[in-house]
Amino acid sequence: MNLSPLNAGEPATLGGAGGAITLVEGSTFCLSDRVGDIEPGTSHGLFYRDARVVSRWELRVDGHRPDSLSVLSPEAFTARFILRRPPRAGVADSTLLVVRERLVAEGLSETVTLENLGHEPTAVVLELHADGDFVDLFAVKEGRGGHGRAEVLVTDSELLFTDRSDRARGLAITSSEPPQILPGSLTWRIVVPPGGRWQTEIQAQPTMANQRVRLPVRPGEHYGASEPGRKIEAWRDTATKLTAGDPLLTAVLQRTESDLGALRIHDEMREGRTFVAAGAPWFMTLFGRDSLLTAWMALPLDVGLALGTMQQLAEMQGQRVDPLTEEEPGRIMHEIRRGPSGGLALGGEIYYGTVDATPLFVMLLAQVRRWGANPEAVQTLLPAADAALDWIRRFGDRDGDGFVEYQRATDRGLINQGWKDSFDGINDIAGHVAEAPIALCEVQGYVYAALMARAELADEFGDPEDGEALRDQAAVLRAKFAEAYWIPERGWYAVALDRHKRRVDALTSNVGHCLWSGIATDEHAEQIVKHLSSPRMDCGFGVRTLASDMGAFNPMSYHNGSVWPHDTAITVAGLMRYRHIPGAVELATRLSDGLLDAASAFGGRLPELFCGFPRSRFPAPVPYPTSCSPQAWASAAPLLLVRSFLGLEPDAPRRTLTLLPHLPERWGRVELTDLRLGGTVLDLAVEGGQVSASNLPDDWTLITH
Repeated sequence: MNLSPLNAGEPATLGGAGGAITLVEGSTFCLSDRVGDIEPGTSHGLFYRDARVVSRWELRVDGHRPDSLSVLSPEAFTARFILRRPPRAGVADSTLLVVRERLVAEGLSETVTLENLGHEPTAVVLELHADGDFVDLFAVKEGRGGHGRAEVLVTDSELLFTDRSDRARGLAITSSEPPQILPGSLTWRIVVPPGGRWQTEIQAQPTMANQRVRLPVRPGEHYGASEPGRKIEAWRDTATKLTAGDPLLTAVLQRTESDLGALRIHDEMREGRTFVAAGAPWFMTLFGRDSLLTAWMALPLDVGLALGTMQQLAEMQGQRVDPLTEEEPGRIMHEIRRGPSGGLALGGEIYYGTVDATPLFVMLLAQVRRWGANPEAVQTLLPAADAALDWIRRFGDRDGDGFVEYQRATDRGLINQGWKDSFDGINDIAGHVAEAPIALCEVQGYVYAALMARAELADEFGDPEDGEALRDQAAVLRAKFAEAYWIPERGWYAVALDRHKRRVDALTSNVGHCLWSGIATDEHAEQIVKHLSSPRMDCGFGVRTLASDMGAFNPMSYHNGSVWPHDTAITVAGLMRYRHIPGAVELATRLSDGLLDAASAFGGRLPELFCGFPRSRFPAPVPYPTSCSPQAWASAAPLLLVRSFLGLEPDAPRRTLTLLPHLPERWGRVELTDLRLGGTVLDLAVEGGQVSASNLPDDWTLITH
């Protein structure tokens, strides 16, 4: 039995022509085709708590599949599928409009409306074929969906499914207009008068512990008035509003706000604390690396999201040594799963096999404080940050050479434990896969930045001697890194050191992360900028994960030549950190322009990744077939672009705000309204090199040069 559960490499291909439609709210998501159908035998479904509760949801009009006209999705949790009854034989046009309005939240609510646009009554037989298989998310992701796991019960008013392997889990389907109910189907026989409408509201309610989950939407309620709608509006009321003169950038930022709002998970057991899930469809749960990086990028929008994410991760921080889950004291976890087989697959619900989440945790804590998080809340997290640094020293640096490396503890763990976690994601210039233990270049940068971050916090909270010692450790690491990772004959950093401490010499986007963390020297950064500027790395829509002249390059691969928006945004942030290096700002601008053009091609929403073909060959980015969308760090990437080009660096404890703008010309005027930095709420506007800050208190200092 294959129990490989871990989110590495690509998932199963999504079914349905024309691309899948993903709706998400919290940890619930729905995957369908453009008609709104969930097709059996595909990766489609309604997923609740890491299990597929609906495996079939197909609407038929007079026995036929409706024609798709359009799909509108004003928010990430709702969509309107505009359809028509297929024209009858010998008739050119259809006169029956079919609209499916779907809302996903703790289940599924769908209103089906039939509208007769003709001049005589029309008879309609409407059928909904439904099923539930309660298969674990991992099995669906890997194309191992099961069959026949549900028992079916029909009553006068409901269609009920029960999971045979866990009878406390189930699904109830009801309709506001009574149908004829048979095992697996609901049928309505309707006559719609000319110019008339007929409507029914169908609900699919999951059952947990023999209790039906309450759907947060009332009958006939507009999505804006629903609980998810109210939550997203409350999010907007407290989040910073970002706009630009460039309508494309403004639209992308609005999509970012909507998607991140929907990807938030509320922990009602902890006073509604919010944290961010990694992305839909396969990662609707708390992740270490993904959630931390997303929270970092989203700081200009809402610092509370980062604080909640860190508090949640701190509560799950490693306490003991467990090879099966790869838990170790102080380690920040990789992912949490609560599906039917999550415990079996992982040896527990929480898996810790990630090398970078632990230093990222410490890095983010200092940023959270800079952006105005409550000092008491930050101080409460200091023990977790210190435990994370202890993990880096005791377990991360497993051979005592001063670098953090990884090697999975058992054959169930992830082979690669950095962000490029596919089995072949780390390779040399000839394409040979590196042997573990592997010490990634960007991870050393994260550790360097973590030491600097903890030093900053030590200064604020009364431990200046510890701060100085931490800075000394960071300086030693930076010098060792330059010596061990720099390849003089190539002019770039090795992507990693392998088990023999040999430099894994491929040119990768990982070097952009070394710029972002600040571990790169100016001398090295100057050469890296030149290599990143070349067409072998810059495809025209962003930075390739692997240069096109490397042995393992494949523009259609997951990690060896594709473009990941978050990766490009981090590279842009790194370039703007080294803005004094010749060509850095120009390259950052070009990469940002390419990424926004890609967003336009994807309807304003950046996907998890896309293929790395050159723009000169294909004028639009080529989709990667199993890319997640919305995906948290891809959704948040535009926020990091804005922050980077604004040169926006607040320091709430020291009451300073730095703005060093180098805005791309196409952006025009950029405004941040209701930016919250602790108890301070202000408005910023930047146009060209001109900066204005409204409502900045007198005891704050604005630095613009």
